[in-house]
Amino acid sequence: MRLSRTAAWLLVWAVLSAIGGAGLAWALFDPAPSAVRGWFTPGPMTHGHHSIELACDACHTRPFGGGEVLQNACVKCHGAQLKAQEDSHPKTKFTDPRNADLLAKLDGRKCVSCHVEHRPELTGTMGLTMPKDYCITCHSKIGEDRPTHRGLAFDTCANAGCHNFHDNRALYEDFLLAHVHEPAQLAQPWLPAITAGEHWLAAHPHIAATVADHAAAPTVERDWLETAHAKAGVNCSGCHAAKGNSWNDHPDQTACSGCHRHEVDGFLAGMHGMRLAVGLSPMTPAMAQLPMREDSAHKQLSCTSCHAAHRFDTRRAAVDSCLACHNDQHSLAYRRSRHYALWQQEMAGQLPPGSGVSCASCHMPRVVVESEFGDKQILVEHNQNATLRPNEAMLRPSCLQCHGLQFALDALADPAEIASNFSTAPTMHVQSIDMALRHLAADRARRAQHPADQATPSR
Repeated sequence: MRLSRTAAWLLVWAVLSAIGGAGLAWALFDPAPSAVRGWFTPGPMTHGHHSIELACDACHTRPFGGGEVLQNACVKCHGAQLKAQEDSHPKTKFTDPRNADLLAKLDGRKCVSCHVEHRPELTGTMGLTMPKDYCITCHSKIGEDRPTHRGLAFDTCANAGCHNFHDNRALYEDFLLAHVHEPAQLAQPWLPAITAGEHWLAAHPHIAATVADHAAAPTVERDWLETAHAKAGVNCSGCHAAKGNSWNDHPDQTACSGCHRHEVDGFLAGMHGMRLAVGLSPMTPAMAQLPMREDSAHKQLSCTSCHAAHRFDTRRAAVDSCLACHNDQHSLAYRRSRHYALWQQEMAGQLPPGSGVSCASCHMPRVVVESEFGDKQILVEHNQNATLRPNEAMLRPSCLQCHGLQFALDALADPAEIASNFSTAPTMHVQSIDMALRHLAADRARRAQHPADQATPSR
């Protein structure tokens, strides 16, 4: 028997009301009411955002709003990184009237032109929803402009070592030519020393509490006395009563940020801390999409989950803390790698500081940061995702501290080499430097034939 239109609408209304009522009941009685949002999620999130899929308001900042609302949310989280890497395709490129024809092909003013959530059937490994040939929509004549690119397949642009939409610094010709003929391993392969600004202690006085408060816990006192905190005069209240607040037995990252703002900001921007940044419960290895150790599945990630409270052992955090959770092929191969052998030698005092290679050496590199006082500091980048989008972002802060550019490009382009944690020589060869040399030679030949033409080579 066919239902009348009115009866059909009443049925739909009843079903929706039941769903809404159940959601309201869950929200009232469930200790984590945000979980009910999963009922209304239109589809799974990409691998970069899946851990915050229940924090809908992190992106949908207003209940009613179009692409501009989402655009502002994207820029809020990723704008600083794009600015730091001198975005190859900034919004201004597409708002320039001279590029109106390009805008008609690809609206590069909006992140959602390429990055769309809740559509797994359209989403690639890097969160892209565009087809592999999207570069050629604007660069169809690249073979005519650059003979080195003549005959290349349209879907090879974004191969490792070649072009990336936002970060092409690995392909700038002056950068490539500056690293020609470098050996696989540099003469002085070690990382720069971490520094602290000279104004730090003066700007961060601490309440003069003593470890006598913990006389019943001698291990706490011993651990604290062995740390840089003790040497710098940071006593118990520096963390447990940070910023003059009342005593807190379990201080979180907000206590750390008083002195380590750059590190905490990086932690909250990466996969480890992004749930805390949007008001959700801490990330746990069980939520990860990479293989993780079962015995760490429900460990909540915070500053102290890696650094350990009171002792804050940076050496432990650089290797042991990582491998206590990560169980993927790349991580498991680390202890069989040449990098780990160097790390062991450094820890044994057989090599100078910075010559060993830990997990953090590559994934949490040392970067130059300008402090609030205007001086330069070398600190650890705690956003471990900053060098993985794409992996060539690891070149400047990590790989090139020890290796030549050609070797590093080849290694990052070799999936087998990555899986073995760089235990052997790469079998891939990225032609970026070769192309830059051929282009330079062709330009010099053209100048020799036409001395009056002093146009600079294209970059």
